[in-house]
This record gives sequence, structure tokens and C-alpha cells, in this order.
Amino acid sequence: MEDTVRIDKWLWAVRLYKTRSQASDACKAGKVKLGGMPVKSSHEVKVGEVYEMTIEQLHKVVEVKALPHNRVGAKLVPDFMNDLTPAEEYERIQMIRQYNFERRDRGTGRPTKRERRDLDEFKAG
Repeated sequence: MEDTVRIDKWLWAVRLYKTRSQASDACKAGKVKLGGMPVKSSHEVKVGEVYEMTIEQLHKVVEVKALPHNRVGAKLVPDFMNDLTPAEEYERIQMIRQYNFERRDRGTGRPTKRERRDLDEFKAG
């Protein structure tokens, strides 16, 4: 184990981002914050720090428990971070997913152009 690890490498290692370049891009875009201030991808992570980040529409809060030197398996992620994200945030994301999902009966095929327009009009309000 090292004393410090770059934030982009840590985010990738604990599986918050699929690739290290995605983690680096999120840092450059200001989506990863420490104490309300955006951090650069070269920021050195320390144990005990709490980071806030936006991953797609999810506002996630995590605390650093340990510093991995390589990407860890999904079962080992809890050894390296605490997820402090409120349950309401996960419920909000679940509701957004349910609202955007369109269910069609099996065998009815794709919607016609008219049905598609009706769906779009309904979603718009």
C-alpha cells in the first residue's frame, strides 16, 4: 500500500468509474469535490477524506477507508470506501428510471409513428 494515490486512480480502483480516463474527465469537469471545492485529477487522496461526486444523475458521497494500489474486485470495494450517499438519492434515481421506462405488451412490436408522437407528447407534459 502507498501513502497517497491520485484521485482519478482511486475512483477507478474502487469502481466508481469504468475507466481511469472517465474518472479524470469527471475531475476536469468539476464533478468530483472535496469540501465543496472541485479537485484536479492529480489530487492526492488521503484516508478519512469525504468526496462528493456526480455520476450521471446520481449525487454520490463517499469516504476513503483505504488506498488500493490496483483496481479491486467488486466484493472488496467496501474495504476501501464507505458509501455515505443518502437513501433518498437512490430512491430518486429509481423513480427517474421507472418514469422513463416504457412498457409494451409482448408481441406488439415497435410503436408506430403516431404512437411514438403520442408518447413524446405525453412525456413533454
